[in-house]
Amino acid sequence: MYSYTYDEYTGGIVLNSSPTIFSKEPRPVYAYELNMLGFDAYWEYDNQNDIPYMWAEANQYIYRGKIVARLKGGNINQKPEIILATDENDNVIYPEQPGHKLKPIDIDTMISKNHKLLQIIETSTVKKIVSVYEKYREKLDIFHVAFSGGKDSAVLLDLVKKSLPKKSFVVIFGDTGMECPDTYAVVEKTKRICERDEVPFYVSKSHFKPDESWKIFGPPARVLRWCCSVHKSTPQTLKLREITGKNDYIGMDFVGVRKHESVARSEYEYENFSKKQKGQYSFNAILDWTSAEIWLYIYEHKLPINGAYIKGNSRAGCLFCPMSGGKSDYVQYHSYPTETDKYIGFVKELNGRYQDDPKALETYISNGGWNARKNGRDLNIENKKYIEKVTSNKLIISITDPNSNWKEWIKPLGVLPFDFDIKEKQNGYDVYVDSNLQKKYPTEIKRFKQLFHKSAYCVGCKVCETNCRQGAISFVNGINIDKCIHCQQCYEIDDGCLLYHSLRTSNGGNTRMKNGSINSFASHAPKNDWIRDFFEQGNDFWELPTLGPNQINMFKRFLRDSGLIDEKGGTTYLYDISKIIGWENSSLWGVILANLAYNPQINWYIENFDIGMYYSRENAVELLMSFDVSKTDSGAIVGAYKRFCETPLGYSLNFGSVIDNGRQIESLCRTKCIINDARVVLYSLFRFAEECNNYREFTLSWLFNEDVDRNGVSPNKIYGLDREEIKSFLLGLTSKYPDFINATFTNDLEKISLSEKKSSDVLKLFEEV
Repeated sequence: MYSYTYDEYTGGIVLNSSPTIFSKEPRPVYAYELNMLGFDAYWEYDNQNDIPYMWAEANQYIYRGKIVARLKGGNINQKPEIILATDENDNVIYPEQPGHKLKPIDIDTMISKNHKLLQIIETSTVKKIVSVYEKYREKLDIFHVAFSGGKDSAVLLDLVKKSLPKKSFVVIFGDTGMECPDTYAVVEKTKRICERDEVPFYVSKSHFKPDESWKIFGPPARVLRWCCSVHKSTPQTLKLREITGKNDYIGMDFVGVRKHESVARSEYEYENFSKKQKGQYSFNAILDWTSAEIWLYIYEHKLPINGAYIKGNSRAGCLFCPMSGGKSDYVQYHSYPTETDKYIGFVKELNGRYQDDPKALETYISNGGWNARKNGRDLNIENKKYIEKVTSNKLIISITDPNSNWKEWIKPLGVLPFDFDIKEKQNGYDVYVDSNLQKKYPTEIKRFKQLFHKSAYCVGCKVCETNCRQGAISFVNGINIDKCIHCQQCYEIDDGCLLYHSLRTSNGGNTRMKNGSINSFASHAPKNDWIRDFFEQGNDFWELPTLGPNQINMFKRFLRDSGLIDEKGGTTYLYDISKIIGWENSSLWGVILANLAYNPQINWYIENFDIGMYYSRENAVELLMSFDVSKTDSGAIVGAYKRFCETPLGYSLNFGSVIDNGRQIESLCRTKCIINDARVVLYSLFRFAEECNNYREFTLSWLFNEDVDRNGVSPNKIYGLDREEIKSFLLGLTSKYPDFINATFTNDLEKISLSEKKSSDVLKLFEEV
């Protein structure tokens, strides 16, 4: 809520009355962390962990208002390098004069200085909680606090206890079985406090142990976070059904999410429905709080502190989480080596690529390659239960050793609008259906395929069961579906089945990848001055001996895939457009990116770099190598990203950015593009439709559905736009260019219809400057 400064006198934080837009998320630093990282070689301090000595913001350490050190690098096996702060003369800035001990933060005085503003923050938050409770208390079956054992949920729970009557809500700790030991300790302490305060406290837990689930699903990854569904949200829903006695209960979940934690969470709202849990309300009561305010509240009210923070962990989540990395992995591993080793062992055991190369396997783990997987290709888990192919206009699905009965899973689909045949074989069956139906019934065929994903792979993780609010699904003695109303919510899961989604392998690869190597530019990605000279000189550019033969070939590949030159090397109509609107114009580069999205290398960036997430150079190389790209080519592809970001793709369109140290790239990030021109979205839509077998009618959901096997790259994927932004663009385009597009969103009906015009026709609209 409020901005803050560091107090030289107390060593603490002081809030001020001006609102904050961005928080660097400070956290207290104790002796345990200083010792672990090696600061005891430079500074003197008492080895006590009752009171912190300083603060950290990301990798910077701040003592009484001065930045005194920062960390560089680090991974699970390598200690981060300590870089002491220096003045303009390169003299080390010591936190205290040599020989003087560090002074702990004066907690009491710090709290005294912040008391008034903390009271305002607390009072306004309590009012919000009371207000939402009064709004829904007669409408909902249950109110509950999602307690994780971390600092945010500790503050949230204390605030809800102050706001609501006794026994008007319950607390649920979602025990994943993968929490750090200090979390279990603080949970037990919190449970005793809740019992004293007459607050019902429950623990939800999956019927799978992590030792089982990791070996069934494979290690979780950044984009394969089956662990959250299997070990957290599903058990929590089942526990709430048990408490309320209702399968279709409607509850309010008080959640400790804060917008300053990440780019994604900065878009969250206080109140929402069905975004966290289907059919449930959520209220993010401390959404606007910064970590500075969280810690001040904890110290003022003497709330239990999870020991993970004292040990230097910036978060108190699961051990060896795929969302972690770098220095955080080092701190967590050295805080809990025995517990973390178990999960590292699972990664090693389940990896099928580096079993004969221990050194490569260690690198795969330390550089974060393990958490970058997007499918089951490199796992040694049997995953050939489902195979599909198209032969002679027949889609043939082959199922081997299915885990469950397809006759149960077909019930939610109701009556299908097409016929199919099933032929039994010794260890399974083959399914036959007309392949041409995929265009006529895209949604129904997608569900039909998912039916057999479920049949082949279902292990009873119960995610489908919790999605069904009718209680029609049970897993007693196998899958049983009874009294189904065909809402198909049990199919609203990645690929219809989490296990299939985690273990799936390619059915032949994407055509974009077949069009050439991911390393499309062979270490000769375009430089910005080449691009500038090309736009200034046009066809005359090739007459000047400025580039070598290989550079010319690669630059022509870039310009051709951009749509700026044709197959013969002459400039195109898109080049002519640049003369009208300017070669650095973001609209021009939005169109160029829509074309480049079908170049294997640019497409790889788009498909594999999540918006707003920083990937270390090592992590990006590992990810590329998981696509069978050589280490040399992987390095070239990572290096090329910097060049692309130095063109108008980066500085005009905001496609991405890199951080380097002057010698090499340290990290890469793909960022949300700046799209101020709806014509860019229109052009990318027509390109998308043309690549999707010239589809002209589809839904917004289909546009956003990444599970559909298609060659087109949707504009939301290319530019990082969310559903509401795309919807707004579509409505505006419908109004302004009805000859090109008609999009309707009424009465739950969403339909996008494109005319028979071509993407080249859309380019003519850019003559309207």
